[in-house]
Amino acid sequence: MKSLVLTALVALACATTASAQSPPPADAAVVVTIGEGIVKRAPDRAWVTIAAESRAKTPAEVQKLNADAMSSVLQKLKGLGLPAEAIRTAGYELRPEFDFANNRQTLRGYMARNAVEVRVDDLPRLGEVLDVAVGAGATSVSGIRFDLKDRTAAEQTALQRAVADARAQADTAAQAAGVKVERVVRIEVHRDSSMLQPRPMMAMRAEMAMSAEPPMAPGELEIRSTVTVTAAIR
Repeated sequence: MKSLVLTALVALACATTASAQSPPPADAAVVVTIGEGIVKRAPDRAWVTIAAESRAKTPAEVQKLNADAMSSVLQKLKGLGLPAEAIRTAGYELRPEFDFANNRQTLRGYMARNAVEVRVDDLPRLGEVLDVAVGAGATSVSGIRFDLKDRTAAEQTALQRAVADARAQADTAAQAAGVKVERVVRIEVHRDSSMLQPRPMMAMRAEMAMSAEPPMAPGELEIRSTVTVTAAIR
């Protein structure tokens, strides 16, 4: 008998829980608000793409020249104390180049380009990294991006603020209408891919002689989160 009573109580509890979590009927009174959360942080990490281009008459010759150039760049970068996992290949290209004259195409030679992406965790040293890379033979520096080492924490804080903002708006709207928010029945998180990407800064080529470390201005990153909250009112 006790077993039957216990089973009935469990079933009743499950039914009550399901009812509390289920969405309100289609004709139920609800208020829908959109909340936004913003977190501003100074960046503490950067990525930069460093490349070396070489040209020669034959594929074998240009590949050797380029390998020598990039080896020198990598050696200097590692000499700065950058960990091995902070440097990765971003792309490699080998292609012929032609001259065009009098409607004729003449092979001029070959171009090889090797690019690596470098992660700089000690942000004040970013200018030094660029200066050393160009001094070692890099021919271009591009795609400098600033970001946060712990971006997840900033995104979570922004999301919390967005939900709190939407809920506060719902309470204010309900109070103005002479009703109360009974419960939140739905939260939609809007993903904005543009807000999840590190912020780009600048690009430069080695042809622009750098007599000193280039000045860096990381500025401030802005992490945003937007949610739509649907709340039942009574």
